[in-house]
Amino acid sequence: MGEVIPIFGASVPQDPAAHEVSLSERPRAASLPEPARAVSLPERAERVEGRDDQATGFAPIEDASLRALGRRGMSRRELERLLAGQGYHEFAIADELDRLEGVGLIDDYALAQHLVADLQERKGLAGGAIKAELVKRVVAPGAIAYAMDLLDTADELAMAREIAAKRARQYGALDASTVERRLTAFLLRRGFSSTAVRAAVASVRSA
Repeated sequence: MGEVIPIFGASVPQDPAAHEVSLSERPRAASLPEPARAVSLPERAERVEGRDDQATGFAPIEDASLRALGRRGMSRRELERLLAGQGYHEFAIADELDRLEGVGLIDDYALAQHLVADLQERKGLAGGAIKAELVKRVVAPGAIAYAMDLLDTADELAMAREIAAKRARQYGALDASTVERRLTAFLLRRGFSSTAVRAAVASVRSA
């Protein structure tokens, strides 16, 4: 058979050994930077929380609410206003208030009863004056009504008489009509009912 002549310019196979390039002679690929480590969601939350705390100077809302409650008992609405004034978001505040109610750290009914007893015994207030203080503390209306229903009318009358007797001694040599007028105004400011006031003033007059 004669020599095979390539046609159409096809290349003639060469010795494979002639085209082999050693590994050491091959160009090296440029080294790539290591991929960044994935950051988990908890880590992200910690970083964001830490940044926010440093930027605003706020303690976590739980610490803020517990510090406030450590100073005195507070109604739900009262604490809500305080936390809002410190810049916490309304949704975070609602969650925190629900948590505190769930563990009994805020309870408008218990607070109302405590305030009624304290205002009545320590400050000598009654009826309307006590209710005004509860409203000022933003106690829930239902809790106010419940606590006011617990007031004993007999206790109110006895207290009015006791306060009137002590107060009358401070008026010294004032005439009877002036003493009665001042006693009446004083007892009404304290929240005593008109019935209790009349009875107390009458007891002083007859003493």
